[in-house]
Amino acid sequence: MTVNLTYPGVYVREVSSGVRTVTGVATSITAFIGRTLRGPTDRPVLVQSFTEFTRMHGGLWAESPLSYSVSQYFLNGGRDALIGRVVNGAARATVTLPTGFGLEAADEGAWGSRLRVRVEDAAAGPGEPSDSRFNLLVKDTATGQPESFLNLSTQPDHPRFVTGVLRAGSALVRVKGAVPSARPTASGAAPAGTDPLENAASSTPFGTDGSDGSAVTDTQVSGAAAQAARQGLWVLDLADIVNLIVVPPLTRTVDVGKATWDAALGYAVDRRAVVLVDPASSWANPDAVISGIAALTTRTANGALYYPRVTSPDPLRENRPDTFAASGAVAGVIARTDASRGVWKAPAGLEATLLGVDDLDYTLTDGQNGRLNPLGVNCLRQFPVAGRVVWGARTLVGADQLASEWKYLSVRRTALYIEESLFRGTQWVVFEPNDEPLWSQIRLSIGSFMNDLFRQGAFQGSSPREAYLVKCDRETTTQHDIDRGVVNISVGFAPLKPAEFVIISIQQLAGQTAV
Repeated sequence: MTVNLTYPGVYVREVSSGVRTVTGVATSITAFIGRTLRGPTDRPVLVQSFTEFTRMHGGLWAESPLSYSVSQYFLNGGRDALIGRVVNGAARATVTLPTGFGLEAADEGAWGSRLRVRVEDAAAGPGEPSDSRFNLLVKDTATGQPESFLNLSTQPDHPRFVTGVLRAGSALVRVKGAVPSARPTASGAAPAGTDPLENAASSTPFGTDGSDGSAVTDTQVSGAAAQAARQGLWVLDLADIVNLIVVPPLTRTVDVGKATWDAALGYAVDRRAVVLVDPASSWANPDAVISGIAALTTRTANGALYYPRVTSPDPLRENRPDTFAASGAVAGVIARTDASRGVWKAPAGLEATLLGVDDLDYTLTDGQNGRLNPLGVNCLRQFPVAGRVVWGARTLVGADQLASEWKYLSVRRTALYIEESLFRGTQWVVFEPNDEPLWSQIRLSIGSFMNDLFRQGAFQGSSPREAYLVKCDRETTTQHDIDRGVVNISVGFAPLKPAEFVIISIQQLAGQTAV
């Protein structure tokens, strides 16, 4: 910036260093798409513990495989979960107060029928109708969660207009329909020593019209209507970033269909994410796996298949063992591995233990594992001492016959991590003068990021020159590119590949005689 020199003296100006830091993105934010007891359907909700999931979405529910999957995710080390709730015909509970004032539960589900509401008169302000102000108290009698909203107004132009206040601040209720000009009639007084929101004389219950609806189908998860309404799988459009996608079985007995898996895998490519595909419940042995993969899903680099399913105690059924899809537990293992070792470490091996898993639905032998692994199926194994572990780290294109460069899950996820980090970390480049000063800044910022990964052990090689390259100059960006407003950046890296097969050669030495 030029300083206007007008008087004799010393002038100070700040000069930019040109350093633009590229920050690595998160690697294990996991999205779960499916049915829950409660929660919004128009946006994904981030939860960071199963306690928070219980508060926001109702916790374990026998009709919700997703709830068990989320529980296993956090048990195995998961930290961030995005919940995309899907419903099929569910309805909101409603109540109509005197003077025609209507309320409805904040979202669909029978849970809303357990709400109670109390109305209290409030004094109107200067120039306001005398019957326009009131207080609204709400309580979820199932969880004990209360809410209180004071000095609400029935006037649309008032800053405390009830519709806007409840929409912005309530997790329990919304206004249903038009707001009458007169406030609702105040509730009666509560008997001494009682909770006004628990007493029939001093509060009003919501109706029994709240409904959980029917079991969800592939249509609600991945159909055209869901995509148009940005629901189901596409509710994740509203999430800033997602790394792993889990679509648990639709019900305890109905698997996710091929159309949904293919839609999820296609969506994962756009979002630089990975889908954890569950095996079909009908796969009783490795032969069924081998013959059924093509009918289950399309092979892409952004998916990984884990077999078999896991057996865990069901808290809702007296802790009797039941079979569950393993994707939630595996997602937790991946998150745990990312946190302790980095995204470049294959989420498999003796460290990748499955917590909360009592048994596997099928016990694989080494020979059976040897048949499935070359086909790109990641096996869950049970070993003495180590217990149940993840014993495979390939993508859906990891079959030997495909010879894909994205054979290994850790390599693919490392590439996605670098892509997303550089995509976000180079936004400042747009509209900058496209010449050597810009190119040198790009090389410096990206090179610093890649060198930091090299120092953490993310790449092969003993020196940065062997581990990665960053190129942005006259060779990558020609004058024709400059004229079109294009700057080309070439970034390469030598990925670490897992030691999948360890070969130990043993030789018997013959007795040596002295010469």
